[in-house]
Amino acid sequence: MEFFYVSLIGLFVSLVFLYLNFIFYKNKSSSSGVFPPGKTGWPVVGETLEFLTTGWKGHPEKFIFDRMTKYSSKVFRTHLLGEKAAVLCGAAGNKFLFSNENKLVQAWWPASFDKVFPSSNQTSSKEEAIKMRKMLPNFLKPEALQRYIGIMDHIAQRHFTDDWENKNEIVVFPLAKKFTFWLACRLFVSVEDPNHVAKFADPFDLLASGLISLPIDLPGTPFNRAIKASNFIRKELVAIIKQRKLDLAEGKASPTQDILSHMLLTSDENGKFMHELDIADKILGLLIGGHDTASSACTFIVKFLAELPEVYEGVYKEQIEIANSKAPGELLNWEDIKKMKYSWNVACEVMRLAPPLQGAFREAITDFMYDGFKIPKGWKLYWSANSTHRNPEFFTEPLKFDPSRFEGSGPAPYTFVPFGGGPRMCPGKEYARLEILVFMHHLVKRFKWDKLIPDEKIVVNPMPIPAKGLPVRLYPHNA
Repeated sequence: MEFFYVSLIGLFVSLVFLYLNFIFYKNKSSSSGVFPPGKTGWPVVGETLEFLTTGWKGHPEKFIFDRMTKYSSKVFRTHLLGEKAAVLCGAAGNKFLFSNENKLVQAWWPASFDKVFPSSNQTSSKEEAIKMRKMLPNFLKPEALQRYIGIMDHIAQRHFTDDWENKNEIVVFPLAKKFTFWLACRLFVSVEDPNHVAKFADPFDLLASGLISLPIDLPGTPFNRAIKASNFIRKELVAIIKQRKLDLAEGKASPTQDILSHMLLTSDENGKFMHELDIADKILGLLIGGHDTASSACTFIVKFLAELPEVYEGVYKEQIEIANSKAPGELLNWEDIKKMKYSWNVACEVMRLAPPLQGAFREAITDFMYDGFKIPKGWKLYWSANSTHRNPEFFTEPLKFDPSRFEGSGPAPYTFVPFGGGPRMCPGKEYARLEILVFMHHLVKRFKWDKLIPDEKIVVNPMPIPAKGLPVRLYPHNA
């Protein structure tokens, strides 16, 4: 009986608490706006585990579409990575976030990034991002990149000769990473020797995987290994930077040979030049961004071309015409790239169905209203590529592979966003286009192939990759 009374009293107290909470929330809502519909999940972790596990299971869009169906197709509330968050969906959500950069929202990364990129502690991530975006366009704009197509072609020839030819079977993803990383090392810091590139490769893998792990800095954890790898790479980069300074002073290096020279010789509006460690951190970030996403795209191009022989034939026809127009030893050039229209449509359709960048976070820098709901200052905002890429509202039969979607004017604005959009659109978009097309050229002119695991699982963590790396059997054209 005593237990019954205690339970009754507990129930009464709970009801009173809930009622007072409802009254408080109602008054607060009526005076300051209603938050978007949704739920915050478990204490501390929120819905982070569900957000991540849908990706690990190969269906990151499930987290988004389940909540769009349950709460709102435009915006819903959640709790991710220890932060209160709202997910803005569809083309309207993309347009709002991309158009209000540094007005209502700004770039946001988890605090753990500061441990991996320590010099970014000296200034805000917003200031660092603005600084980088002022510096990069001169190097990464199409007319500047044209002179590097021959270098990309040369490295692609070496890569396919060394790692693909005379092999019956290969695993695609590690080789795609090797190619894009080699290319990034050459074009960003003029490191071309395969042995020197290999010295960076393993630490970069540790760094990339640790960036997206739980930020637990204890010996043996992925995050701890990422910090150690970052310190090692930064030390190596500082040595390269010091040597480059001497080479530039002595006329042994060119001011336009790579991004490193460009950074060393470019001052800000106050005439100040970046410190060596700052440059090392910037190069570090570029090397990660410059090869990880492209290697995912290249891998899925191989996957879809294996599954769709008619699409392969279209790419092969286009690329072999270009190959046959070249004199022996003549490298690819800008005119050749402009002819690869169908190949690029295919690559875009691959990135629509398997976007290397699943989405990104922003932070509200002031209170604002969106679609009738209040977004408080400090909340994190997330946009998801899949909220449009796989949405029948924007792409008819969204799961069908159809490169013709990109003919003419292509998809409607803010619906195809593999590189983001607005002021924070990936500055390396054109660079990625060139390296992907050069990869496709050398791939299809040499081989056809079959997947060795027909139903290989896809894992998204945070980029999509085949669980076993996409093993394939090669069939050389000249065999």
